[in-house]
Amino acid sequence: MTINCKGTLIDLSTPKVMGILNLTPDSFYDGGNYKSDLEILNQVEKMLVDGATFIDIGAYSSRPNSEHISEDEELKRLLPTLEMILKKIPETLISVDTFRSNIAKKSINIGACMINDISGGTLDSEMFKTIGELQVPYVLMHLKGTPKNMQQNPNYENVVRDVLKYFSEKVTLLRKEKVNDIILDVGFGFAKTQEHNYTLLKNLEHFKVLGLPILTGVSRKSMLYKLLGTDAKNALNATTVANTISLQNGTNILRVHDVKEAVEAIKIMEQIQ
Repeated sequence: MTINCKGTLIDLSTPKVMGILNLTPDSFYDGGNYKSDLEILNQVEKMLVDGATFIDIGAYSSRPNSEHISEDEELKRLLPTLEMILKKIPETLISVDTFRSNIAKKSINIGACMINDISGGTLDSEMFKTIGELQVPYVLMHLKGTPKNMQQNPNYENVVRDVLKYFSEKVTLLRKEKVNDIILDVGFGFAKTQEHNYTLLKNLEHFKVLGLPILTGVSRKSMLYKLLGTDAKNALNATTVANTISLQNGTNILRVHDVKEAVEAIKIMEQIQ
């Protein structure tokens, strides 16, 4: 199972790690942590040294009830940082976390290699067509509604079946646009109750039926810390446990704030397999 990133084939039969770099002032865990170019570069370098294959850069906060920002504002936060990282560390494989097709296009033109779309194409009708033209890997996430309203009353007949149906419909549309590399993300914490999240985690392997890589993003999320009566800052141990469960159930990419610990979980899982 491989994906093509800027001409490099990445083999996902051994799970890989995607390190998170938030450029938003209000992200739930590390919002506003990396303000200067030096702080950003140091964090990217640390994640790469710790074993990240990809760096996922986001300039739009998608936590529940987050503030909606304009496309111009997202571009202003994102593009200079993207250019700076690729100038200083040109070999970095950057995934851009955006649901806007215009931003996807500009990011790939600058040198990013993947688009991570929390909306699965629902917030921008041009996204699938754009990805087809760009011919880059695309993370297709499941979301109902928007970040602003997604947690108001999420309900499903059967969450696993409903998300699977959503994926198969979207994959059909992406294939029509000649998109080759599609990665699935069930969207933990996005339009999901606590029960939905854990049902999906337990049943992740069901999504293997589509024959596509799976990305899991549970890092320091409220589904973990609320259950344990703690907070995001104290949820690293819980994250490692959830990452390990997701690896057992077929995850190919772990999207995390803490790269070293995720790489260690993969090494141990690989050893026992």
